[in-house]
Amino acid sequence: MPEVPVLVLFGPTASGKTALLEKLFPSGKKPSAEIVSADSMQVYRGMDIGTAKPPPEIRAVLPHHLIDILDPREQYSAGEFIRLAADCCNSIHGRGLLPVISGGAGFYLKSFIQGMPEAPPSNAAVRKKLSAELNERGGATLRSELQSIDPRSAARIHPNDVYRLLRALEILRITGQPPSSFAVRAQGRPSKYRFLLIGLEWERETLYRRINERCALMFKAGLAEEAQGLFAQNYTPCDPGMKAIGYKEFFIDNYDGTYGFSNDIAGVEDLVARHSRWYAKRQITWFKNTPGVTWIKLDGEGADDDRAIKAAAVAIQEKTRAFLENCGL
Repeated sequence: MPEVPVLVLFGPTASGKTALLEKLFPSGKKPSAEIVSADSMQVYRGMDIGTAKPPPEIRAVLPHHLIDILDPREQYSAGEFIRLAADCCNSIHGRGLLPVISGGAGFYLKSFIQGMPEAPPSNAAVRKKLSAELNERGGATLRSELQSIDPRSAARIHPNDVYRLLRALEILRITGQPPSSFAVRAQGRPSKYRFLLIGLEWERETLYRRINERCALMFKAGLAEEAQGLFAQNYTPCDPGMKAIGYKEFFIDNYDGTYGFSNDIAGVEDLVARHSRWYAKRQITWFKNTPGVTWIKLDGEGADDDRAIKAAAVAIQEKTRAFLENCGL
């Protein structure tokens, strides 16, 4: 089977990916590409402002996939992303268009490009036993068990992420080996791909300023009201979607199994901006450890953000054109 060419565009939060896609594939022209979202939270319905989903008018002329496909109570994983993204890329290529994977979920992107660890399939009996232990002993005890054997895996799992905690312990129980010990494989996907990896790079101070500005715009656009609506639907921080930055900060733990909603909007806004900056720092670390990336610097002396994005779009268009020529297209 011929290789499927895939453009992968990634960068930290607020790095301008959506604006770049608009300039790379402008409206008014017949679309030459379709976008596959590599965002772990844009998959959830009802979470539009806080996840910075591309607006409907952009998606109407430039199709985006893997957005609004799950309820916030449903779990989304790297394995599920790989399966769905592979289907999307193969389908897009089959229609004679360029698949473009765009997003900031570093683990998802790296797993799609390099492959997932060769972990064993789920075992219903082991998972049932672990679920019973969770109810009897509590998550903190199970987390301590994982921490004592595989601190690397434990460090990657959020304290409230029960799904990944149980999966890690399931692998440990089945194999007797720490989950982090499994080698990465590059095979096993439905099709082989040829990647053009483009990373967006801003000066750190500029990126943080953009994050702060975007956070302020989200609150002006009604992020608090959007989060309040989700709270009214009885979503809690235990739901996968509510772990997203921009939503989890609104929840107040009453320490009796219930949650309240914060009315300190200014305080929440400050917290969301701070968490977003921390997340961007982690994203940059992920991306910098990815081999084969062409980095596009968006800062230039005296250039404002829009001019920098326009210049980056020109550079990416040239690299994409050369990439497709090398692929024989």
